Amino acid sequence: MAGRILTLRISRTLLDLASGAKAVRTRGTNRNHRAAFSRTATSLNTGGAVLFLGLPVISYLGYEAVHWVQSSAVVCALEKEEVLEQADYLYSCADTQKLYQLLVQYKDSDDAEFLWRLARASRDLSLLPNVETDRKKQLTFEAFEFAKRALEKDQSCFAAHKWYAICLSDIGDYEGVKVKIGNSYIIREHLEKAIELNPRDATSLHILGYWCFAFAELPWYQRKVAAVIFSSPPTSTFEEALEFFLKAEEVDPNFYSKNLLMLGKTYMAMKDTQKALLWLTKAKDYPAHTLEDKEVHKEAVDLLKRLES
Repeated sequence: MAGRILTLRISRTLLDLASGAKAVRTRGTNRNHRAAFSRTATSLNTGGAVLFLGLPVISYLGYEAVHWVQSSAVVCALEKEEVLEQADYLYSCADTQKLYQLLVQYKDSDDAEFLWRLARASRDLSLLPNVETDRKKQLTFEAFEFAKRALEKDQSCFAAHKWYAICLSDIGDYEGVKVKIGNSYIIREHLEKAIELNPRDATSLHILGYWCFAFAELPWYQRKVAAVIFSSPPTSTFEEALEFFLKAEEVDPNFYSKNLLMLGKTYMAMKDTQKALLWLTKAKDYPAHTLEDKEVHKEAVDLLKRLES
């Protein structure tokens, strides 16, 4: 895989290194990679003496070999940051196809930062309107597996918890109502963990607000069905949902058209017409950059007509 670091065995002798054995392979033909190599060489030239295997004195060839190994390792670290930066840029541009093509090269990675982004990209790809049904299902379960692996690799990564929760909810659409309701407890647990790890992540706050809203508006007959399956089905209130939506807006104002819409819908459910009008108008006026933004705009317009009629 591009950028992969092969394991450097510490027991390898200086003689092996001096004779030119390649402990690390890098992708040297990439223009950005060569630039990173150049920056790395500059930083290492000012980094002081090199110690290897506890030996303070090595031959010129041995030094060059160790220097090359260290340079290559740093180059790969720099490459990771460049790939992640490019991935985040493509995500911000909503260029889902290119983003997926970039990250799927790292599907065998053990790095949670690659894996949760790949889960997000797979899920986003599944939501595109031209994706066939079978492919959509494949991508949905693929996204869940990437999120699961990200969480296994790094329990302290808030984004891994967030995308695990999102993808777990998605696969519930294929596994039936009983599984979906049962997973709801797990979903909330991981969203709360994501918020605990990063209280400033507006998306996690929004999704937890959406979770609360969904169970707050659950019709009575669906509550009865849930009560038959579970002795204590998940419950929430519109007040609790509102708290999370407002907190999301507080930490990152105007970050997401859907959060504005949900604030309007929550105030509608709470019979606060004036505040509902305020937030629904904001949702209607939000610049429509994505398909979801356009859907939010349409729903906001429809709800405003209902309130104003």
